[in-house]
Amino acid sequence: MPLSFYKYQGTGNDFVMIDNRKLTFPAGDEQLVKSLCDRRTGIGSDGLILLQDHADYDFEMVYFNADGRLGSMCGNGARCTVRFAKQLGVIEDVAYFLAADGEHQATIERDLIHLKMGDVTSVERIGDDYYLNTGSPHYVRFVGDVQNLDVYAEGRAVRYNARFEEVGTNVNFVERLGDDKIHVRTYERGVEDETLSCGTGVTACALIAGLEGAESPVSVKTPGGNLQVTFEQHGPGFRYIYLIGPAKLVFSGTVPIPEKV
Repeated sequence: MPLSFYKYQGTGNDFVMIDNRKLTFPAGDEQLVKSLCDRRTGIGSDGLILLQDHADYDFEMVYFNADGRLGSMCGNGARCTVRFAKQLGVIEDVAYFLAADGEHQATIERDLIHLKMGDVTSVERIGDDYYLNTGSPHYVRFVGDVQNLDVYAEGRAVRYNARFEEVGTNVNFVERLGDDKIHVRTYERGVEDETLSCGTGVTACALIAGLEGAESPVSVKTPGGNLQVTFEQHGPGFRYIYLIGPAKLVFSGTVPIPEKV
């Protein structure tokens, strides 16, 4: 039978969304997920997300990277899933849902999704750079001219270095644009390339900007659009973290599922 899907994007970070409340999607088929995300021979996306029922929450979000493997928390994907849940009639304007890193809350306010992220309890300093987990692992480096940086080459050099090669990390490059405004470009593991935006990466960079003197809210420019992050510093970490930005339906359709991919 053909697979019904929806394509969503949040500041250029795009996802294949599937209503899997009847658990009909073969979630263990990595090659199928990879083929659906392929931009030449499939639908094309940075990842694939299943929306599923959960006894204790409005829904569960199951996220796969474009390489077909189960992923960690995806901030832009979560905002898209919230918008998708409203489209399906699962929620109204408030959502309580489960993701890879635990429970989350989100509210819809017109065009914007306000997504509550998990607390960050610690930040590691690595030379002049930073490493932290905002639901996914992120390496953060401040640079002088992010627009002209070779993000692919520089990002791979960190992602595949001796420390991170086995598990992997996302790598973010940040330029300060003002006291409380930054420009971020991100190399994402699982995609293994630069994406137009990364929600957990934007969050990580805004928090590090906070450590270096920026005040909440921090405005973030990405190649795919603008986001905002609010937070409260708490000891060595952060709490009450919100990722705020749009999430939009691009198109929907059906695609045949081959017996073997």
